[in-house]
Amino acid sequence: MKYDELKDEIKAAMKAKDKVRLSILRQVHGEIKNIEVNERRDIEDSDVDAMIKRLIKQTRETLDGSIKAGNDQERTDMLSEQVAILEGYLPKQVTGDELTALIGEALAETGASTKKDMGRVMGALTQKTSGNFDKAAAAKELGQRLA
Repeated sequence: MKYDELKDEIKAAMKAKDKVRLSILRQVHGEIKNIEVNERRDIEDSDVDAMIKRLIKQTRETLDGSIKAGNDQERTDMLSEQVAILEGYLPKQVTGDELTALIGEALAETGASTKKDMGRVMGALTQKTSGNFDKAAAAKELGQRLA
């Protein structure tokens, strides 16, 4: 997602009076502004995606804690909705046959032959997909190929 798109989505949520969407998008915007101020640099599209991923992780952890504690259902529903909203803004994850093909390319490029080389292959996959791949499935596939 681009930074300008994020601002447009915030405006759209305000017009639609979608409080849950507006809340979580403002949280993303606030975190991005912190990067801009604290690191004194311009925001890149990758910063927006990274912040969305980080907020998904934080919101999921809060949601899990809320479910375990048995807190009010309204808050749990809101957190679930926020996670779903944020996931909608992330690029599609690479899975299945496409991931298998990328693993084959990464193995050829890195020349990996043992499990010790797994980190290099995962790094190559991360670069090819900008981190948007099923890491567990990739690790399982690599484990089988590098046995």
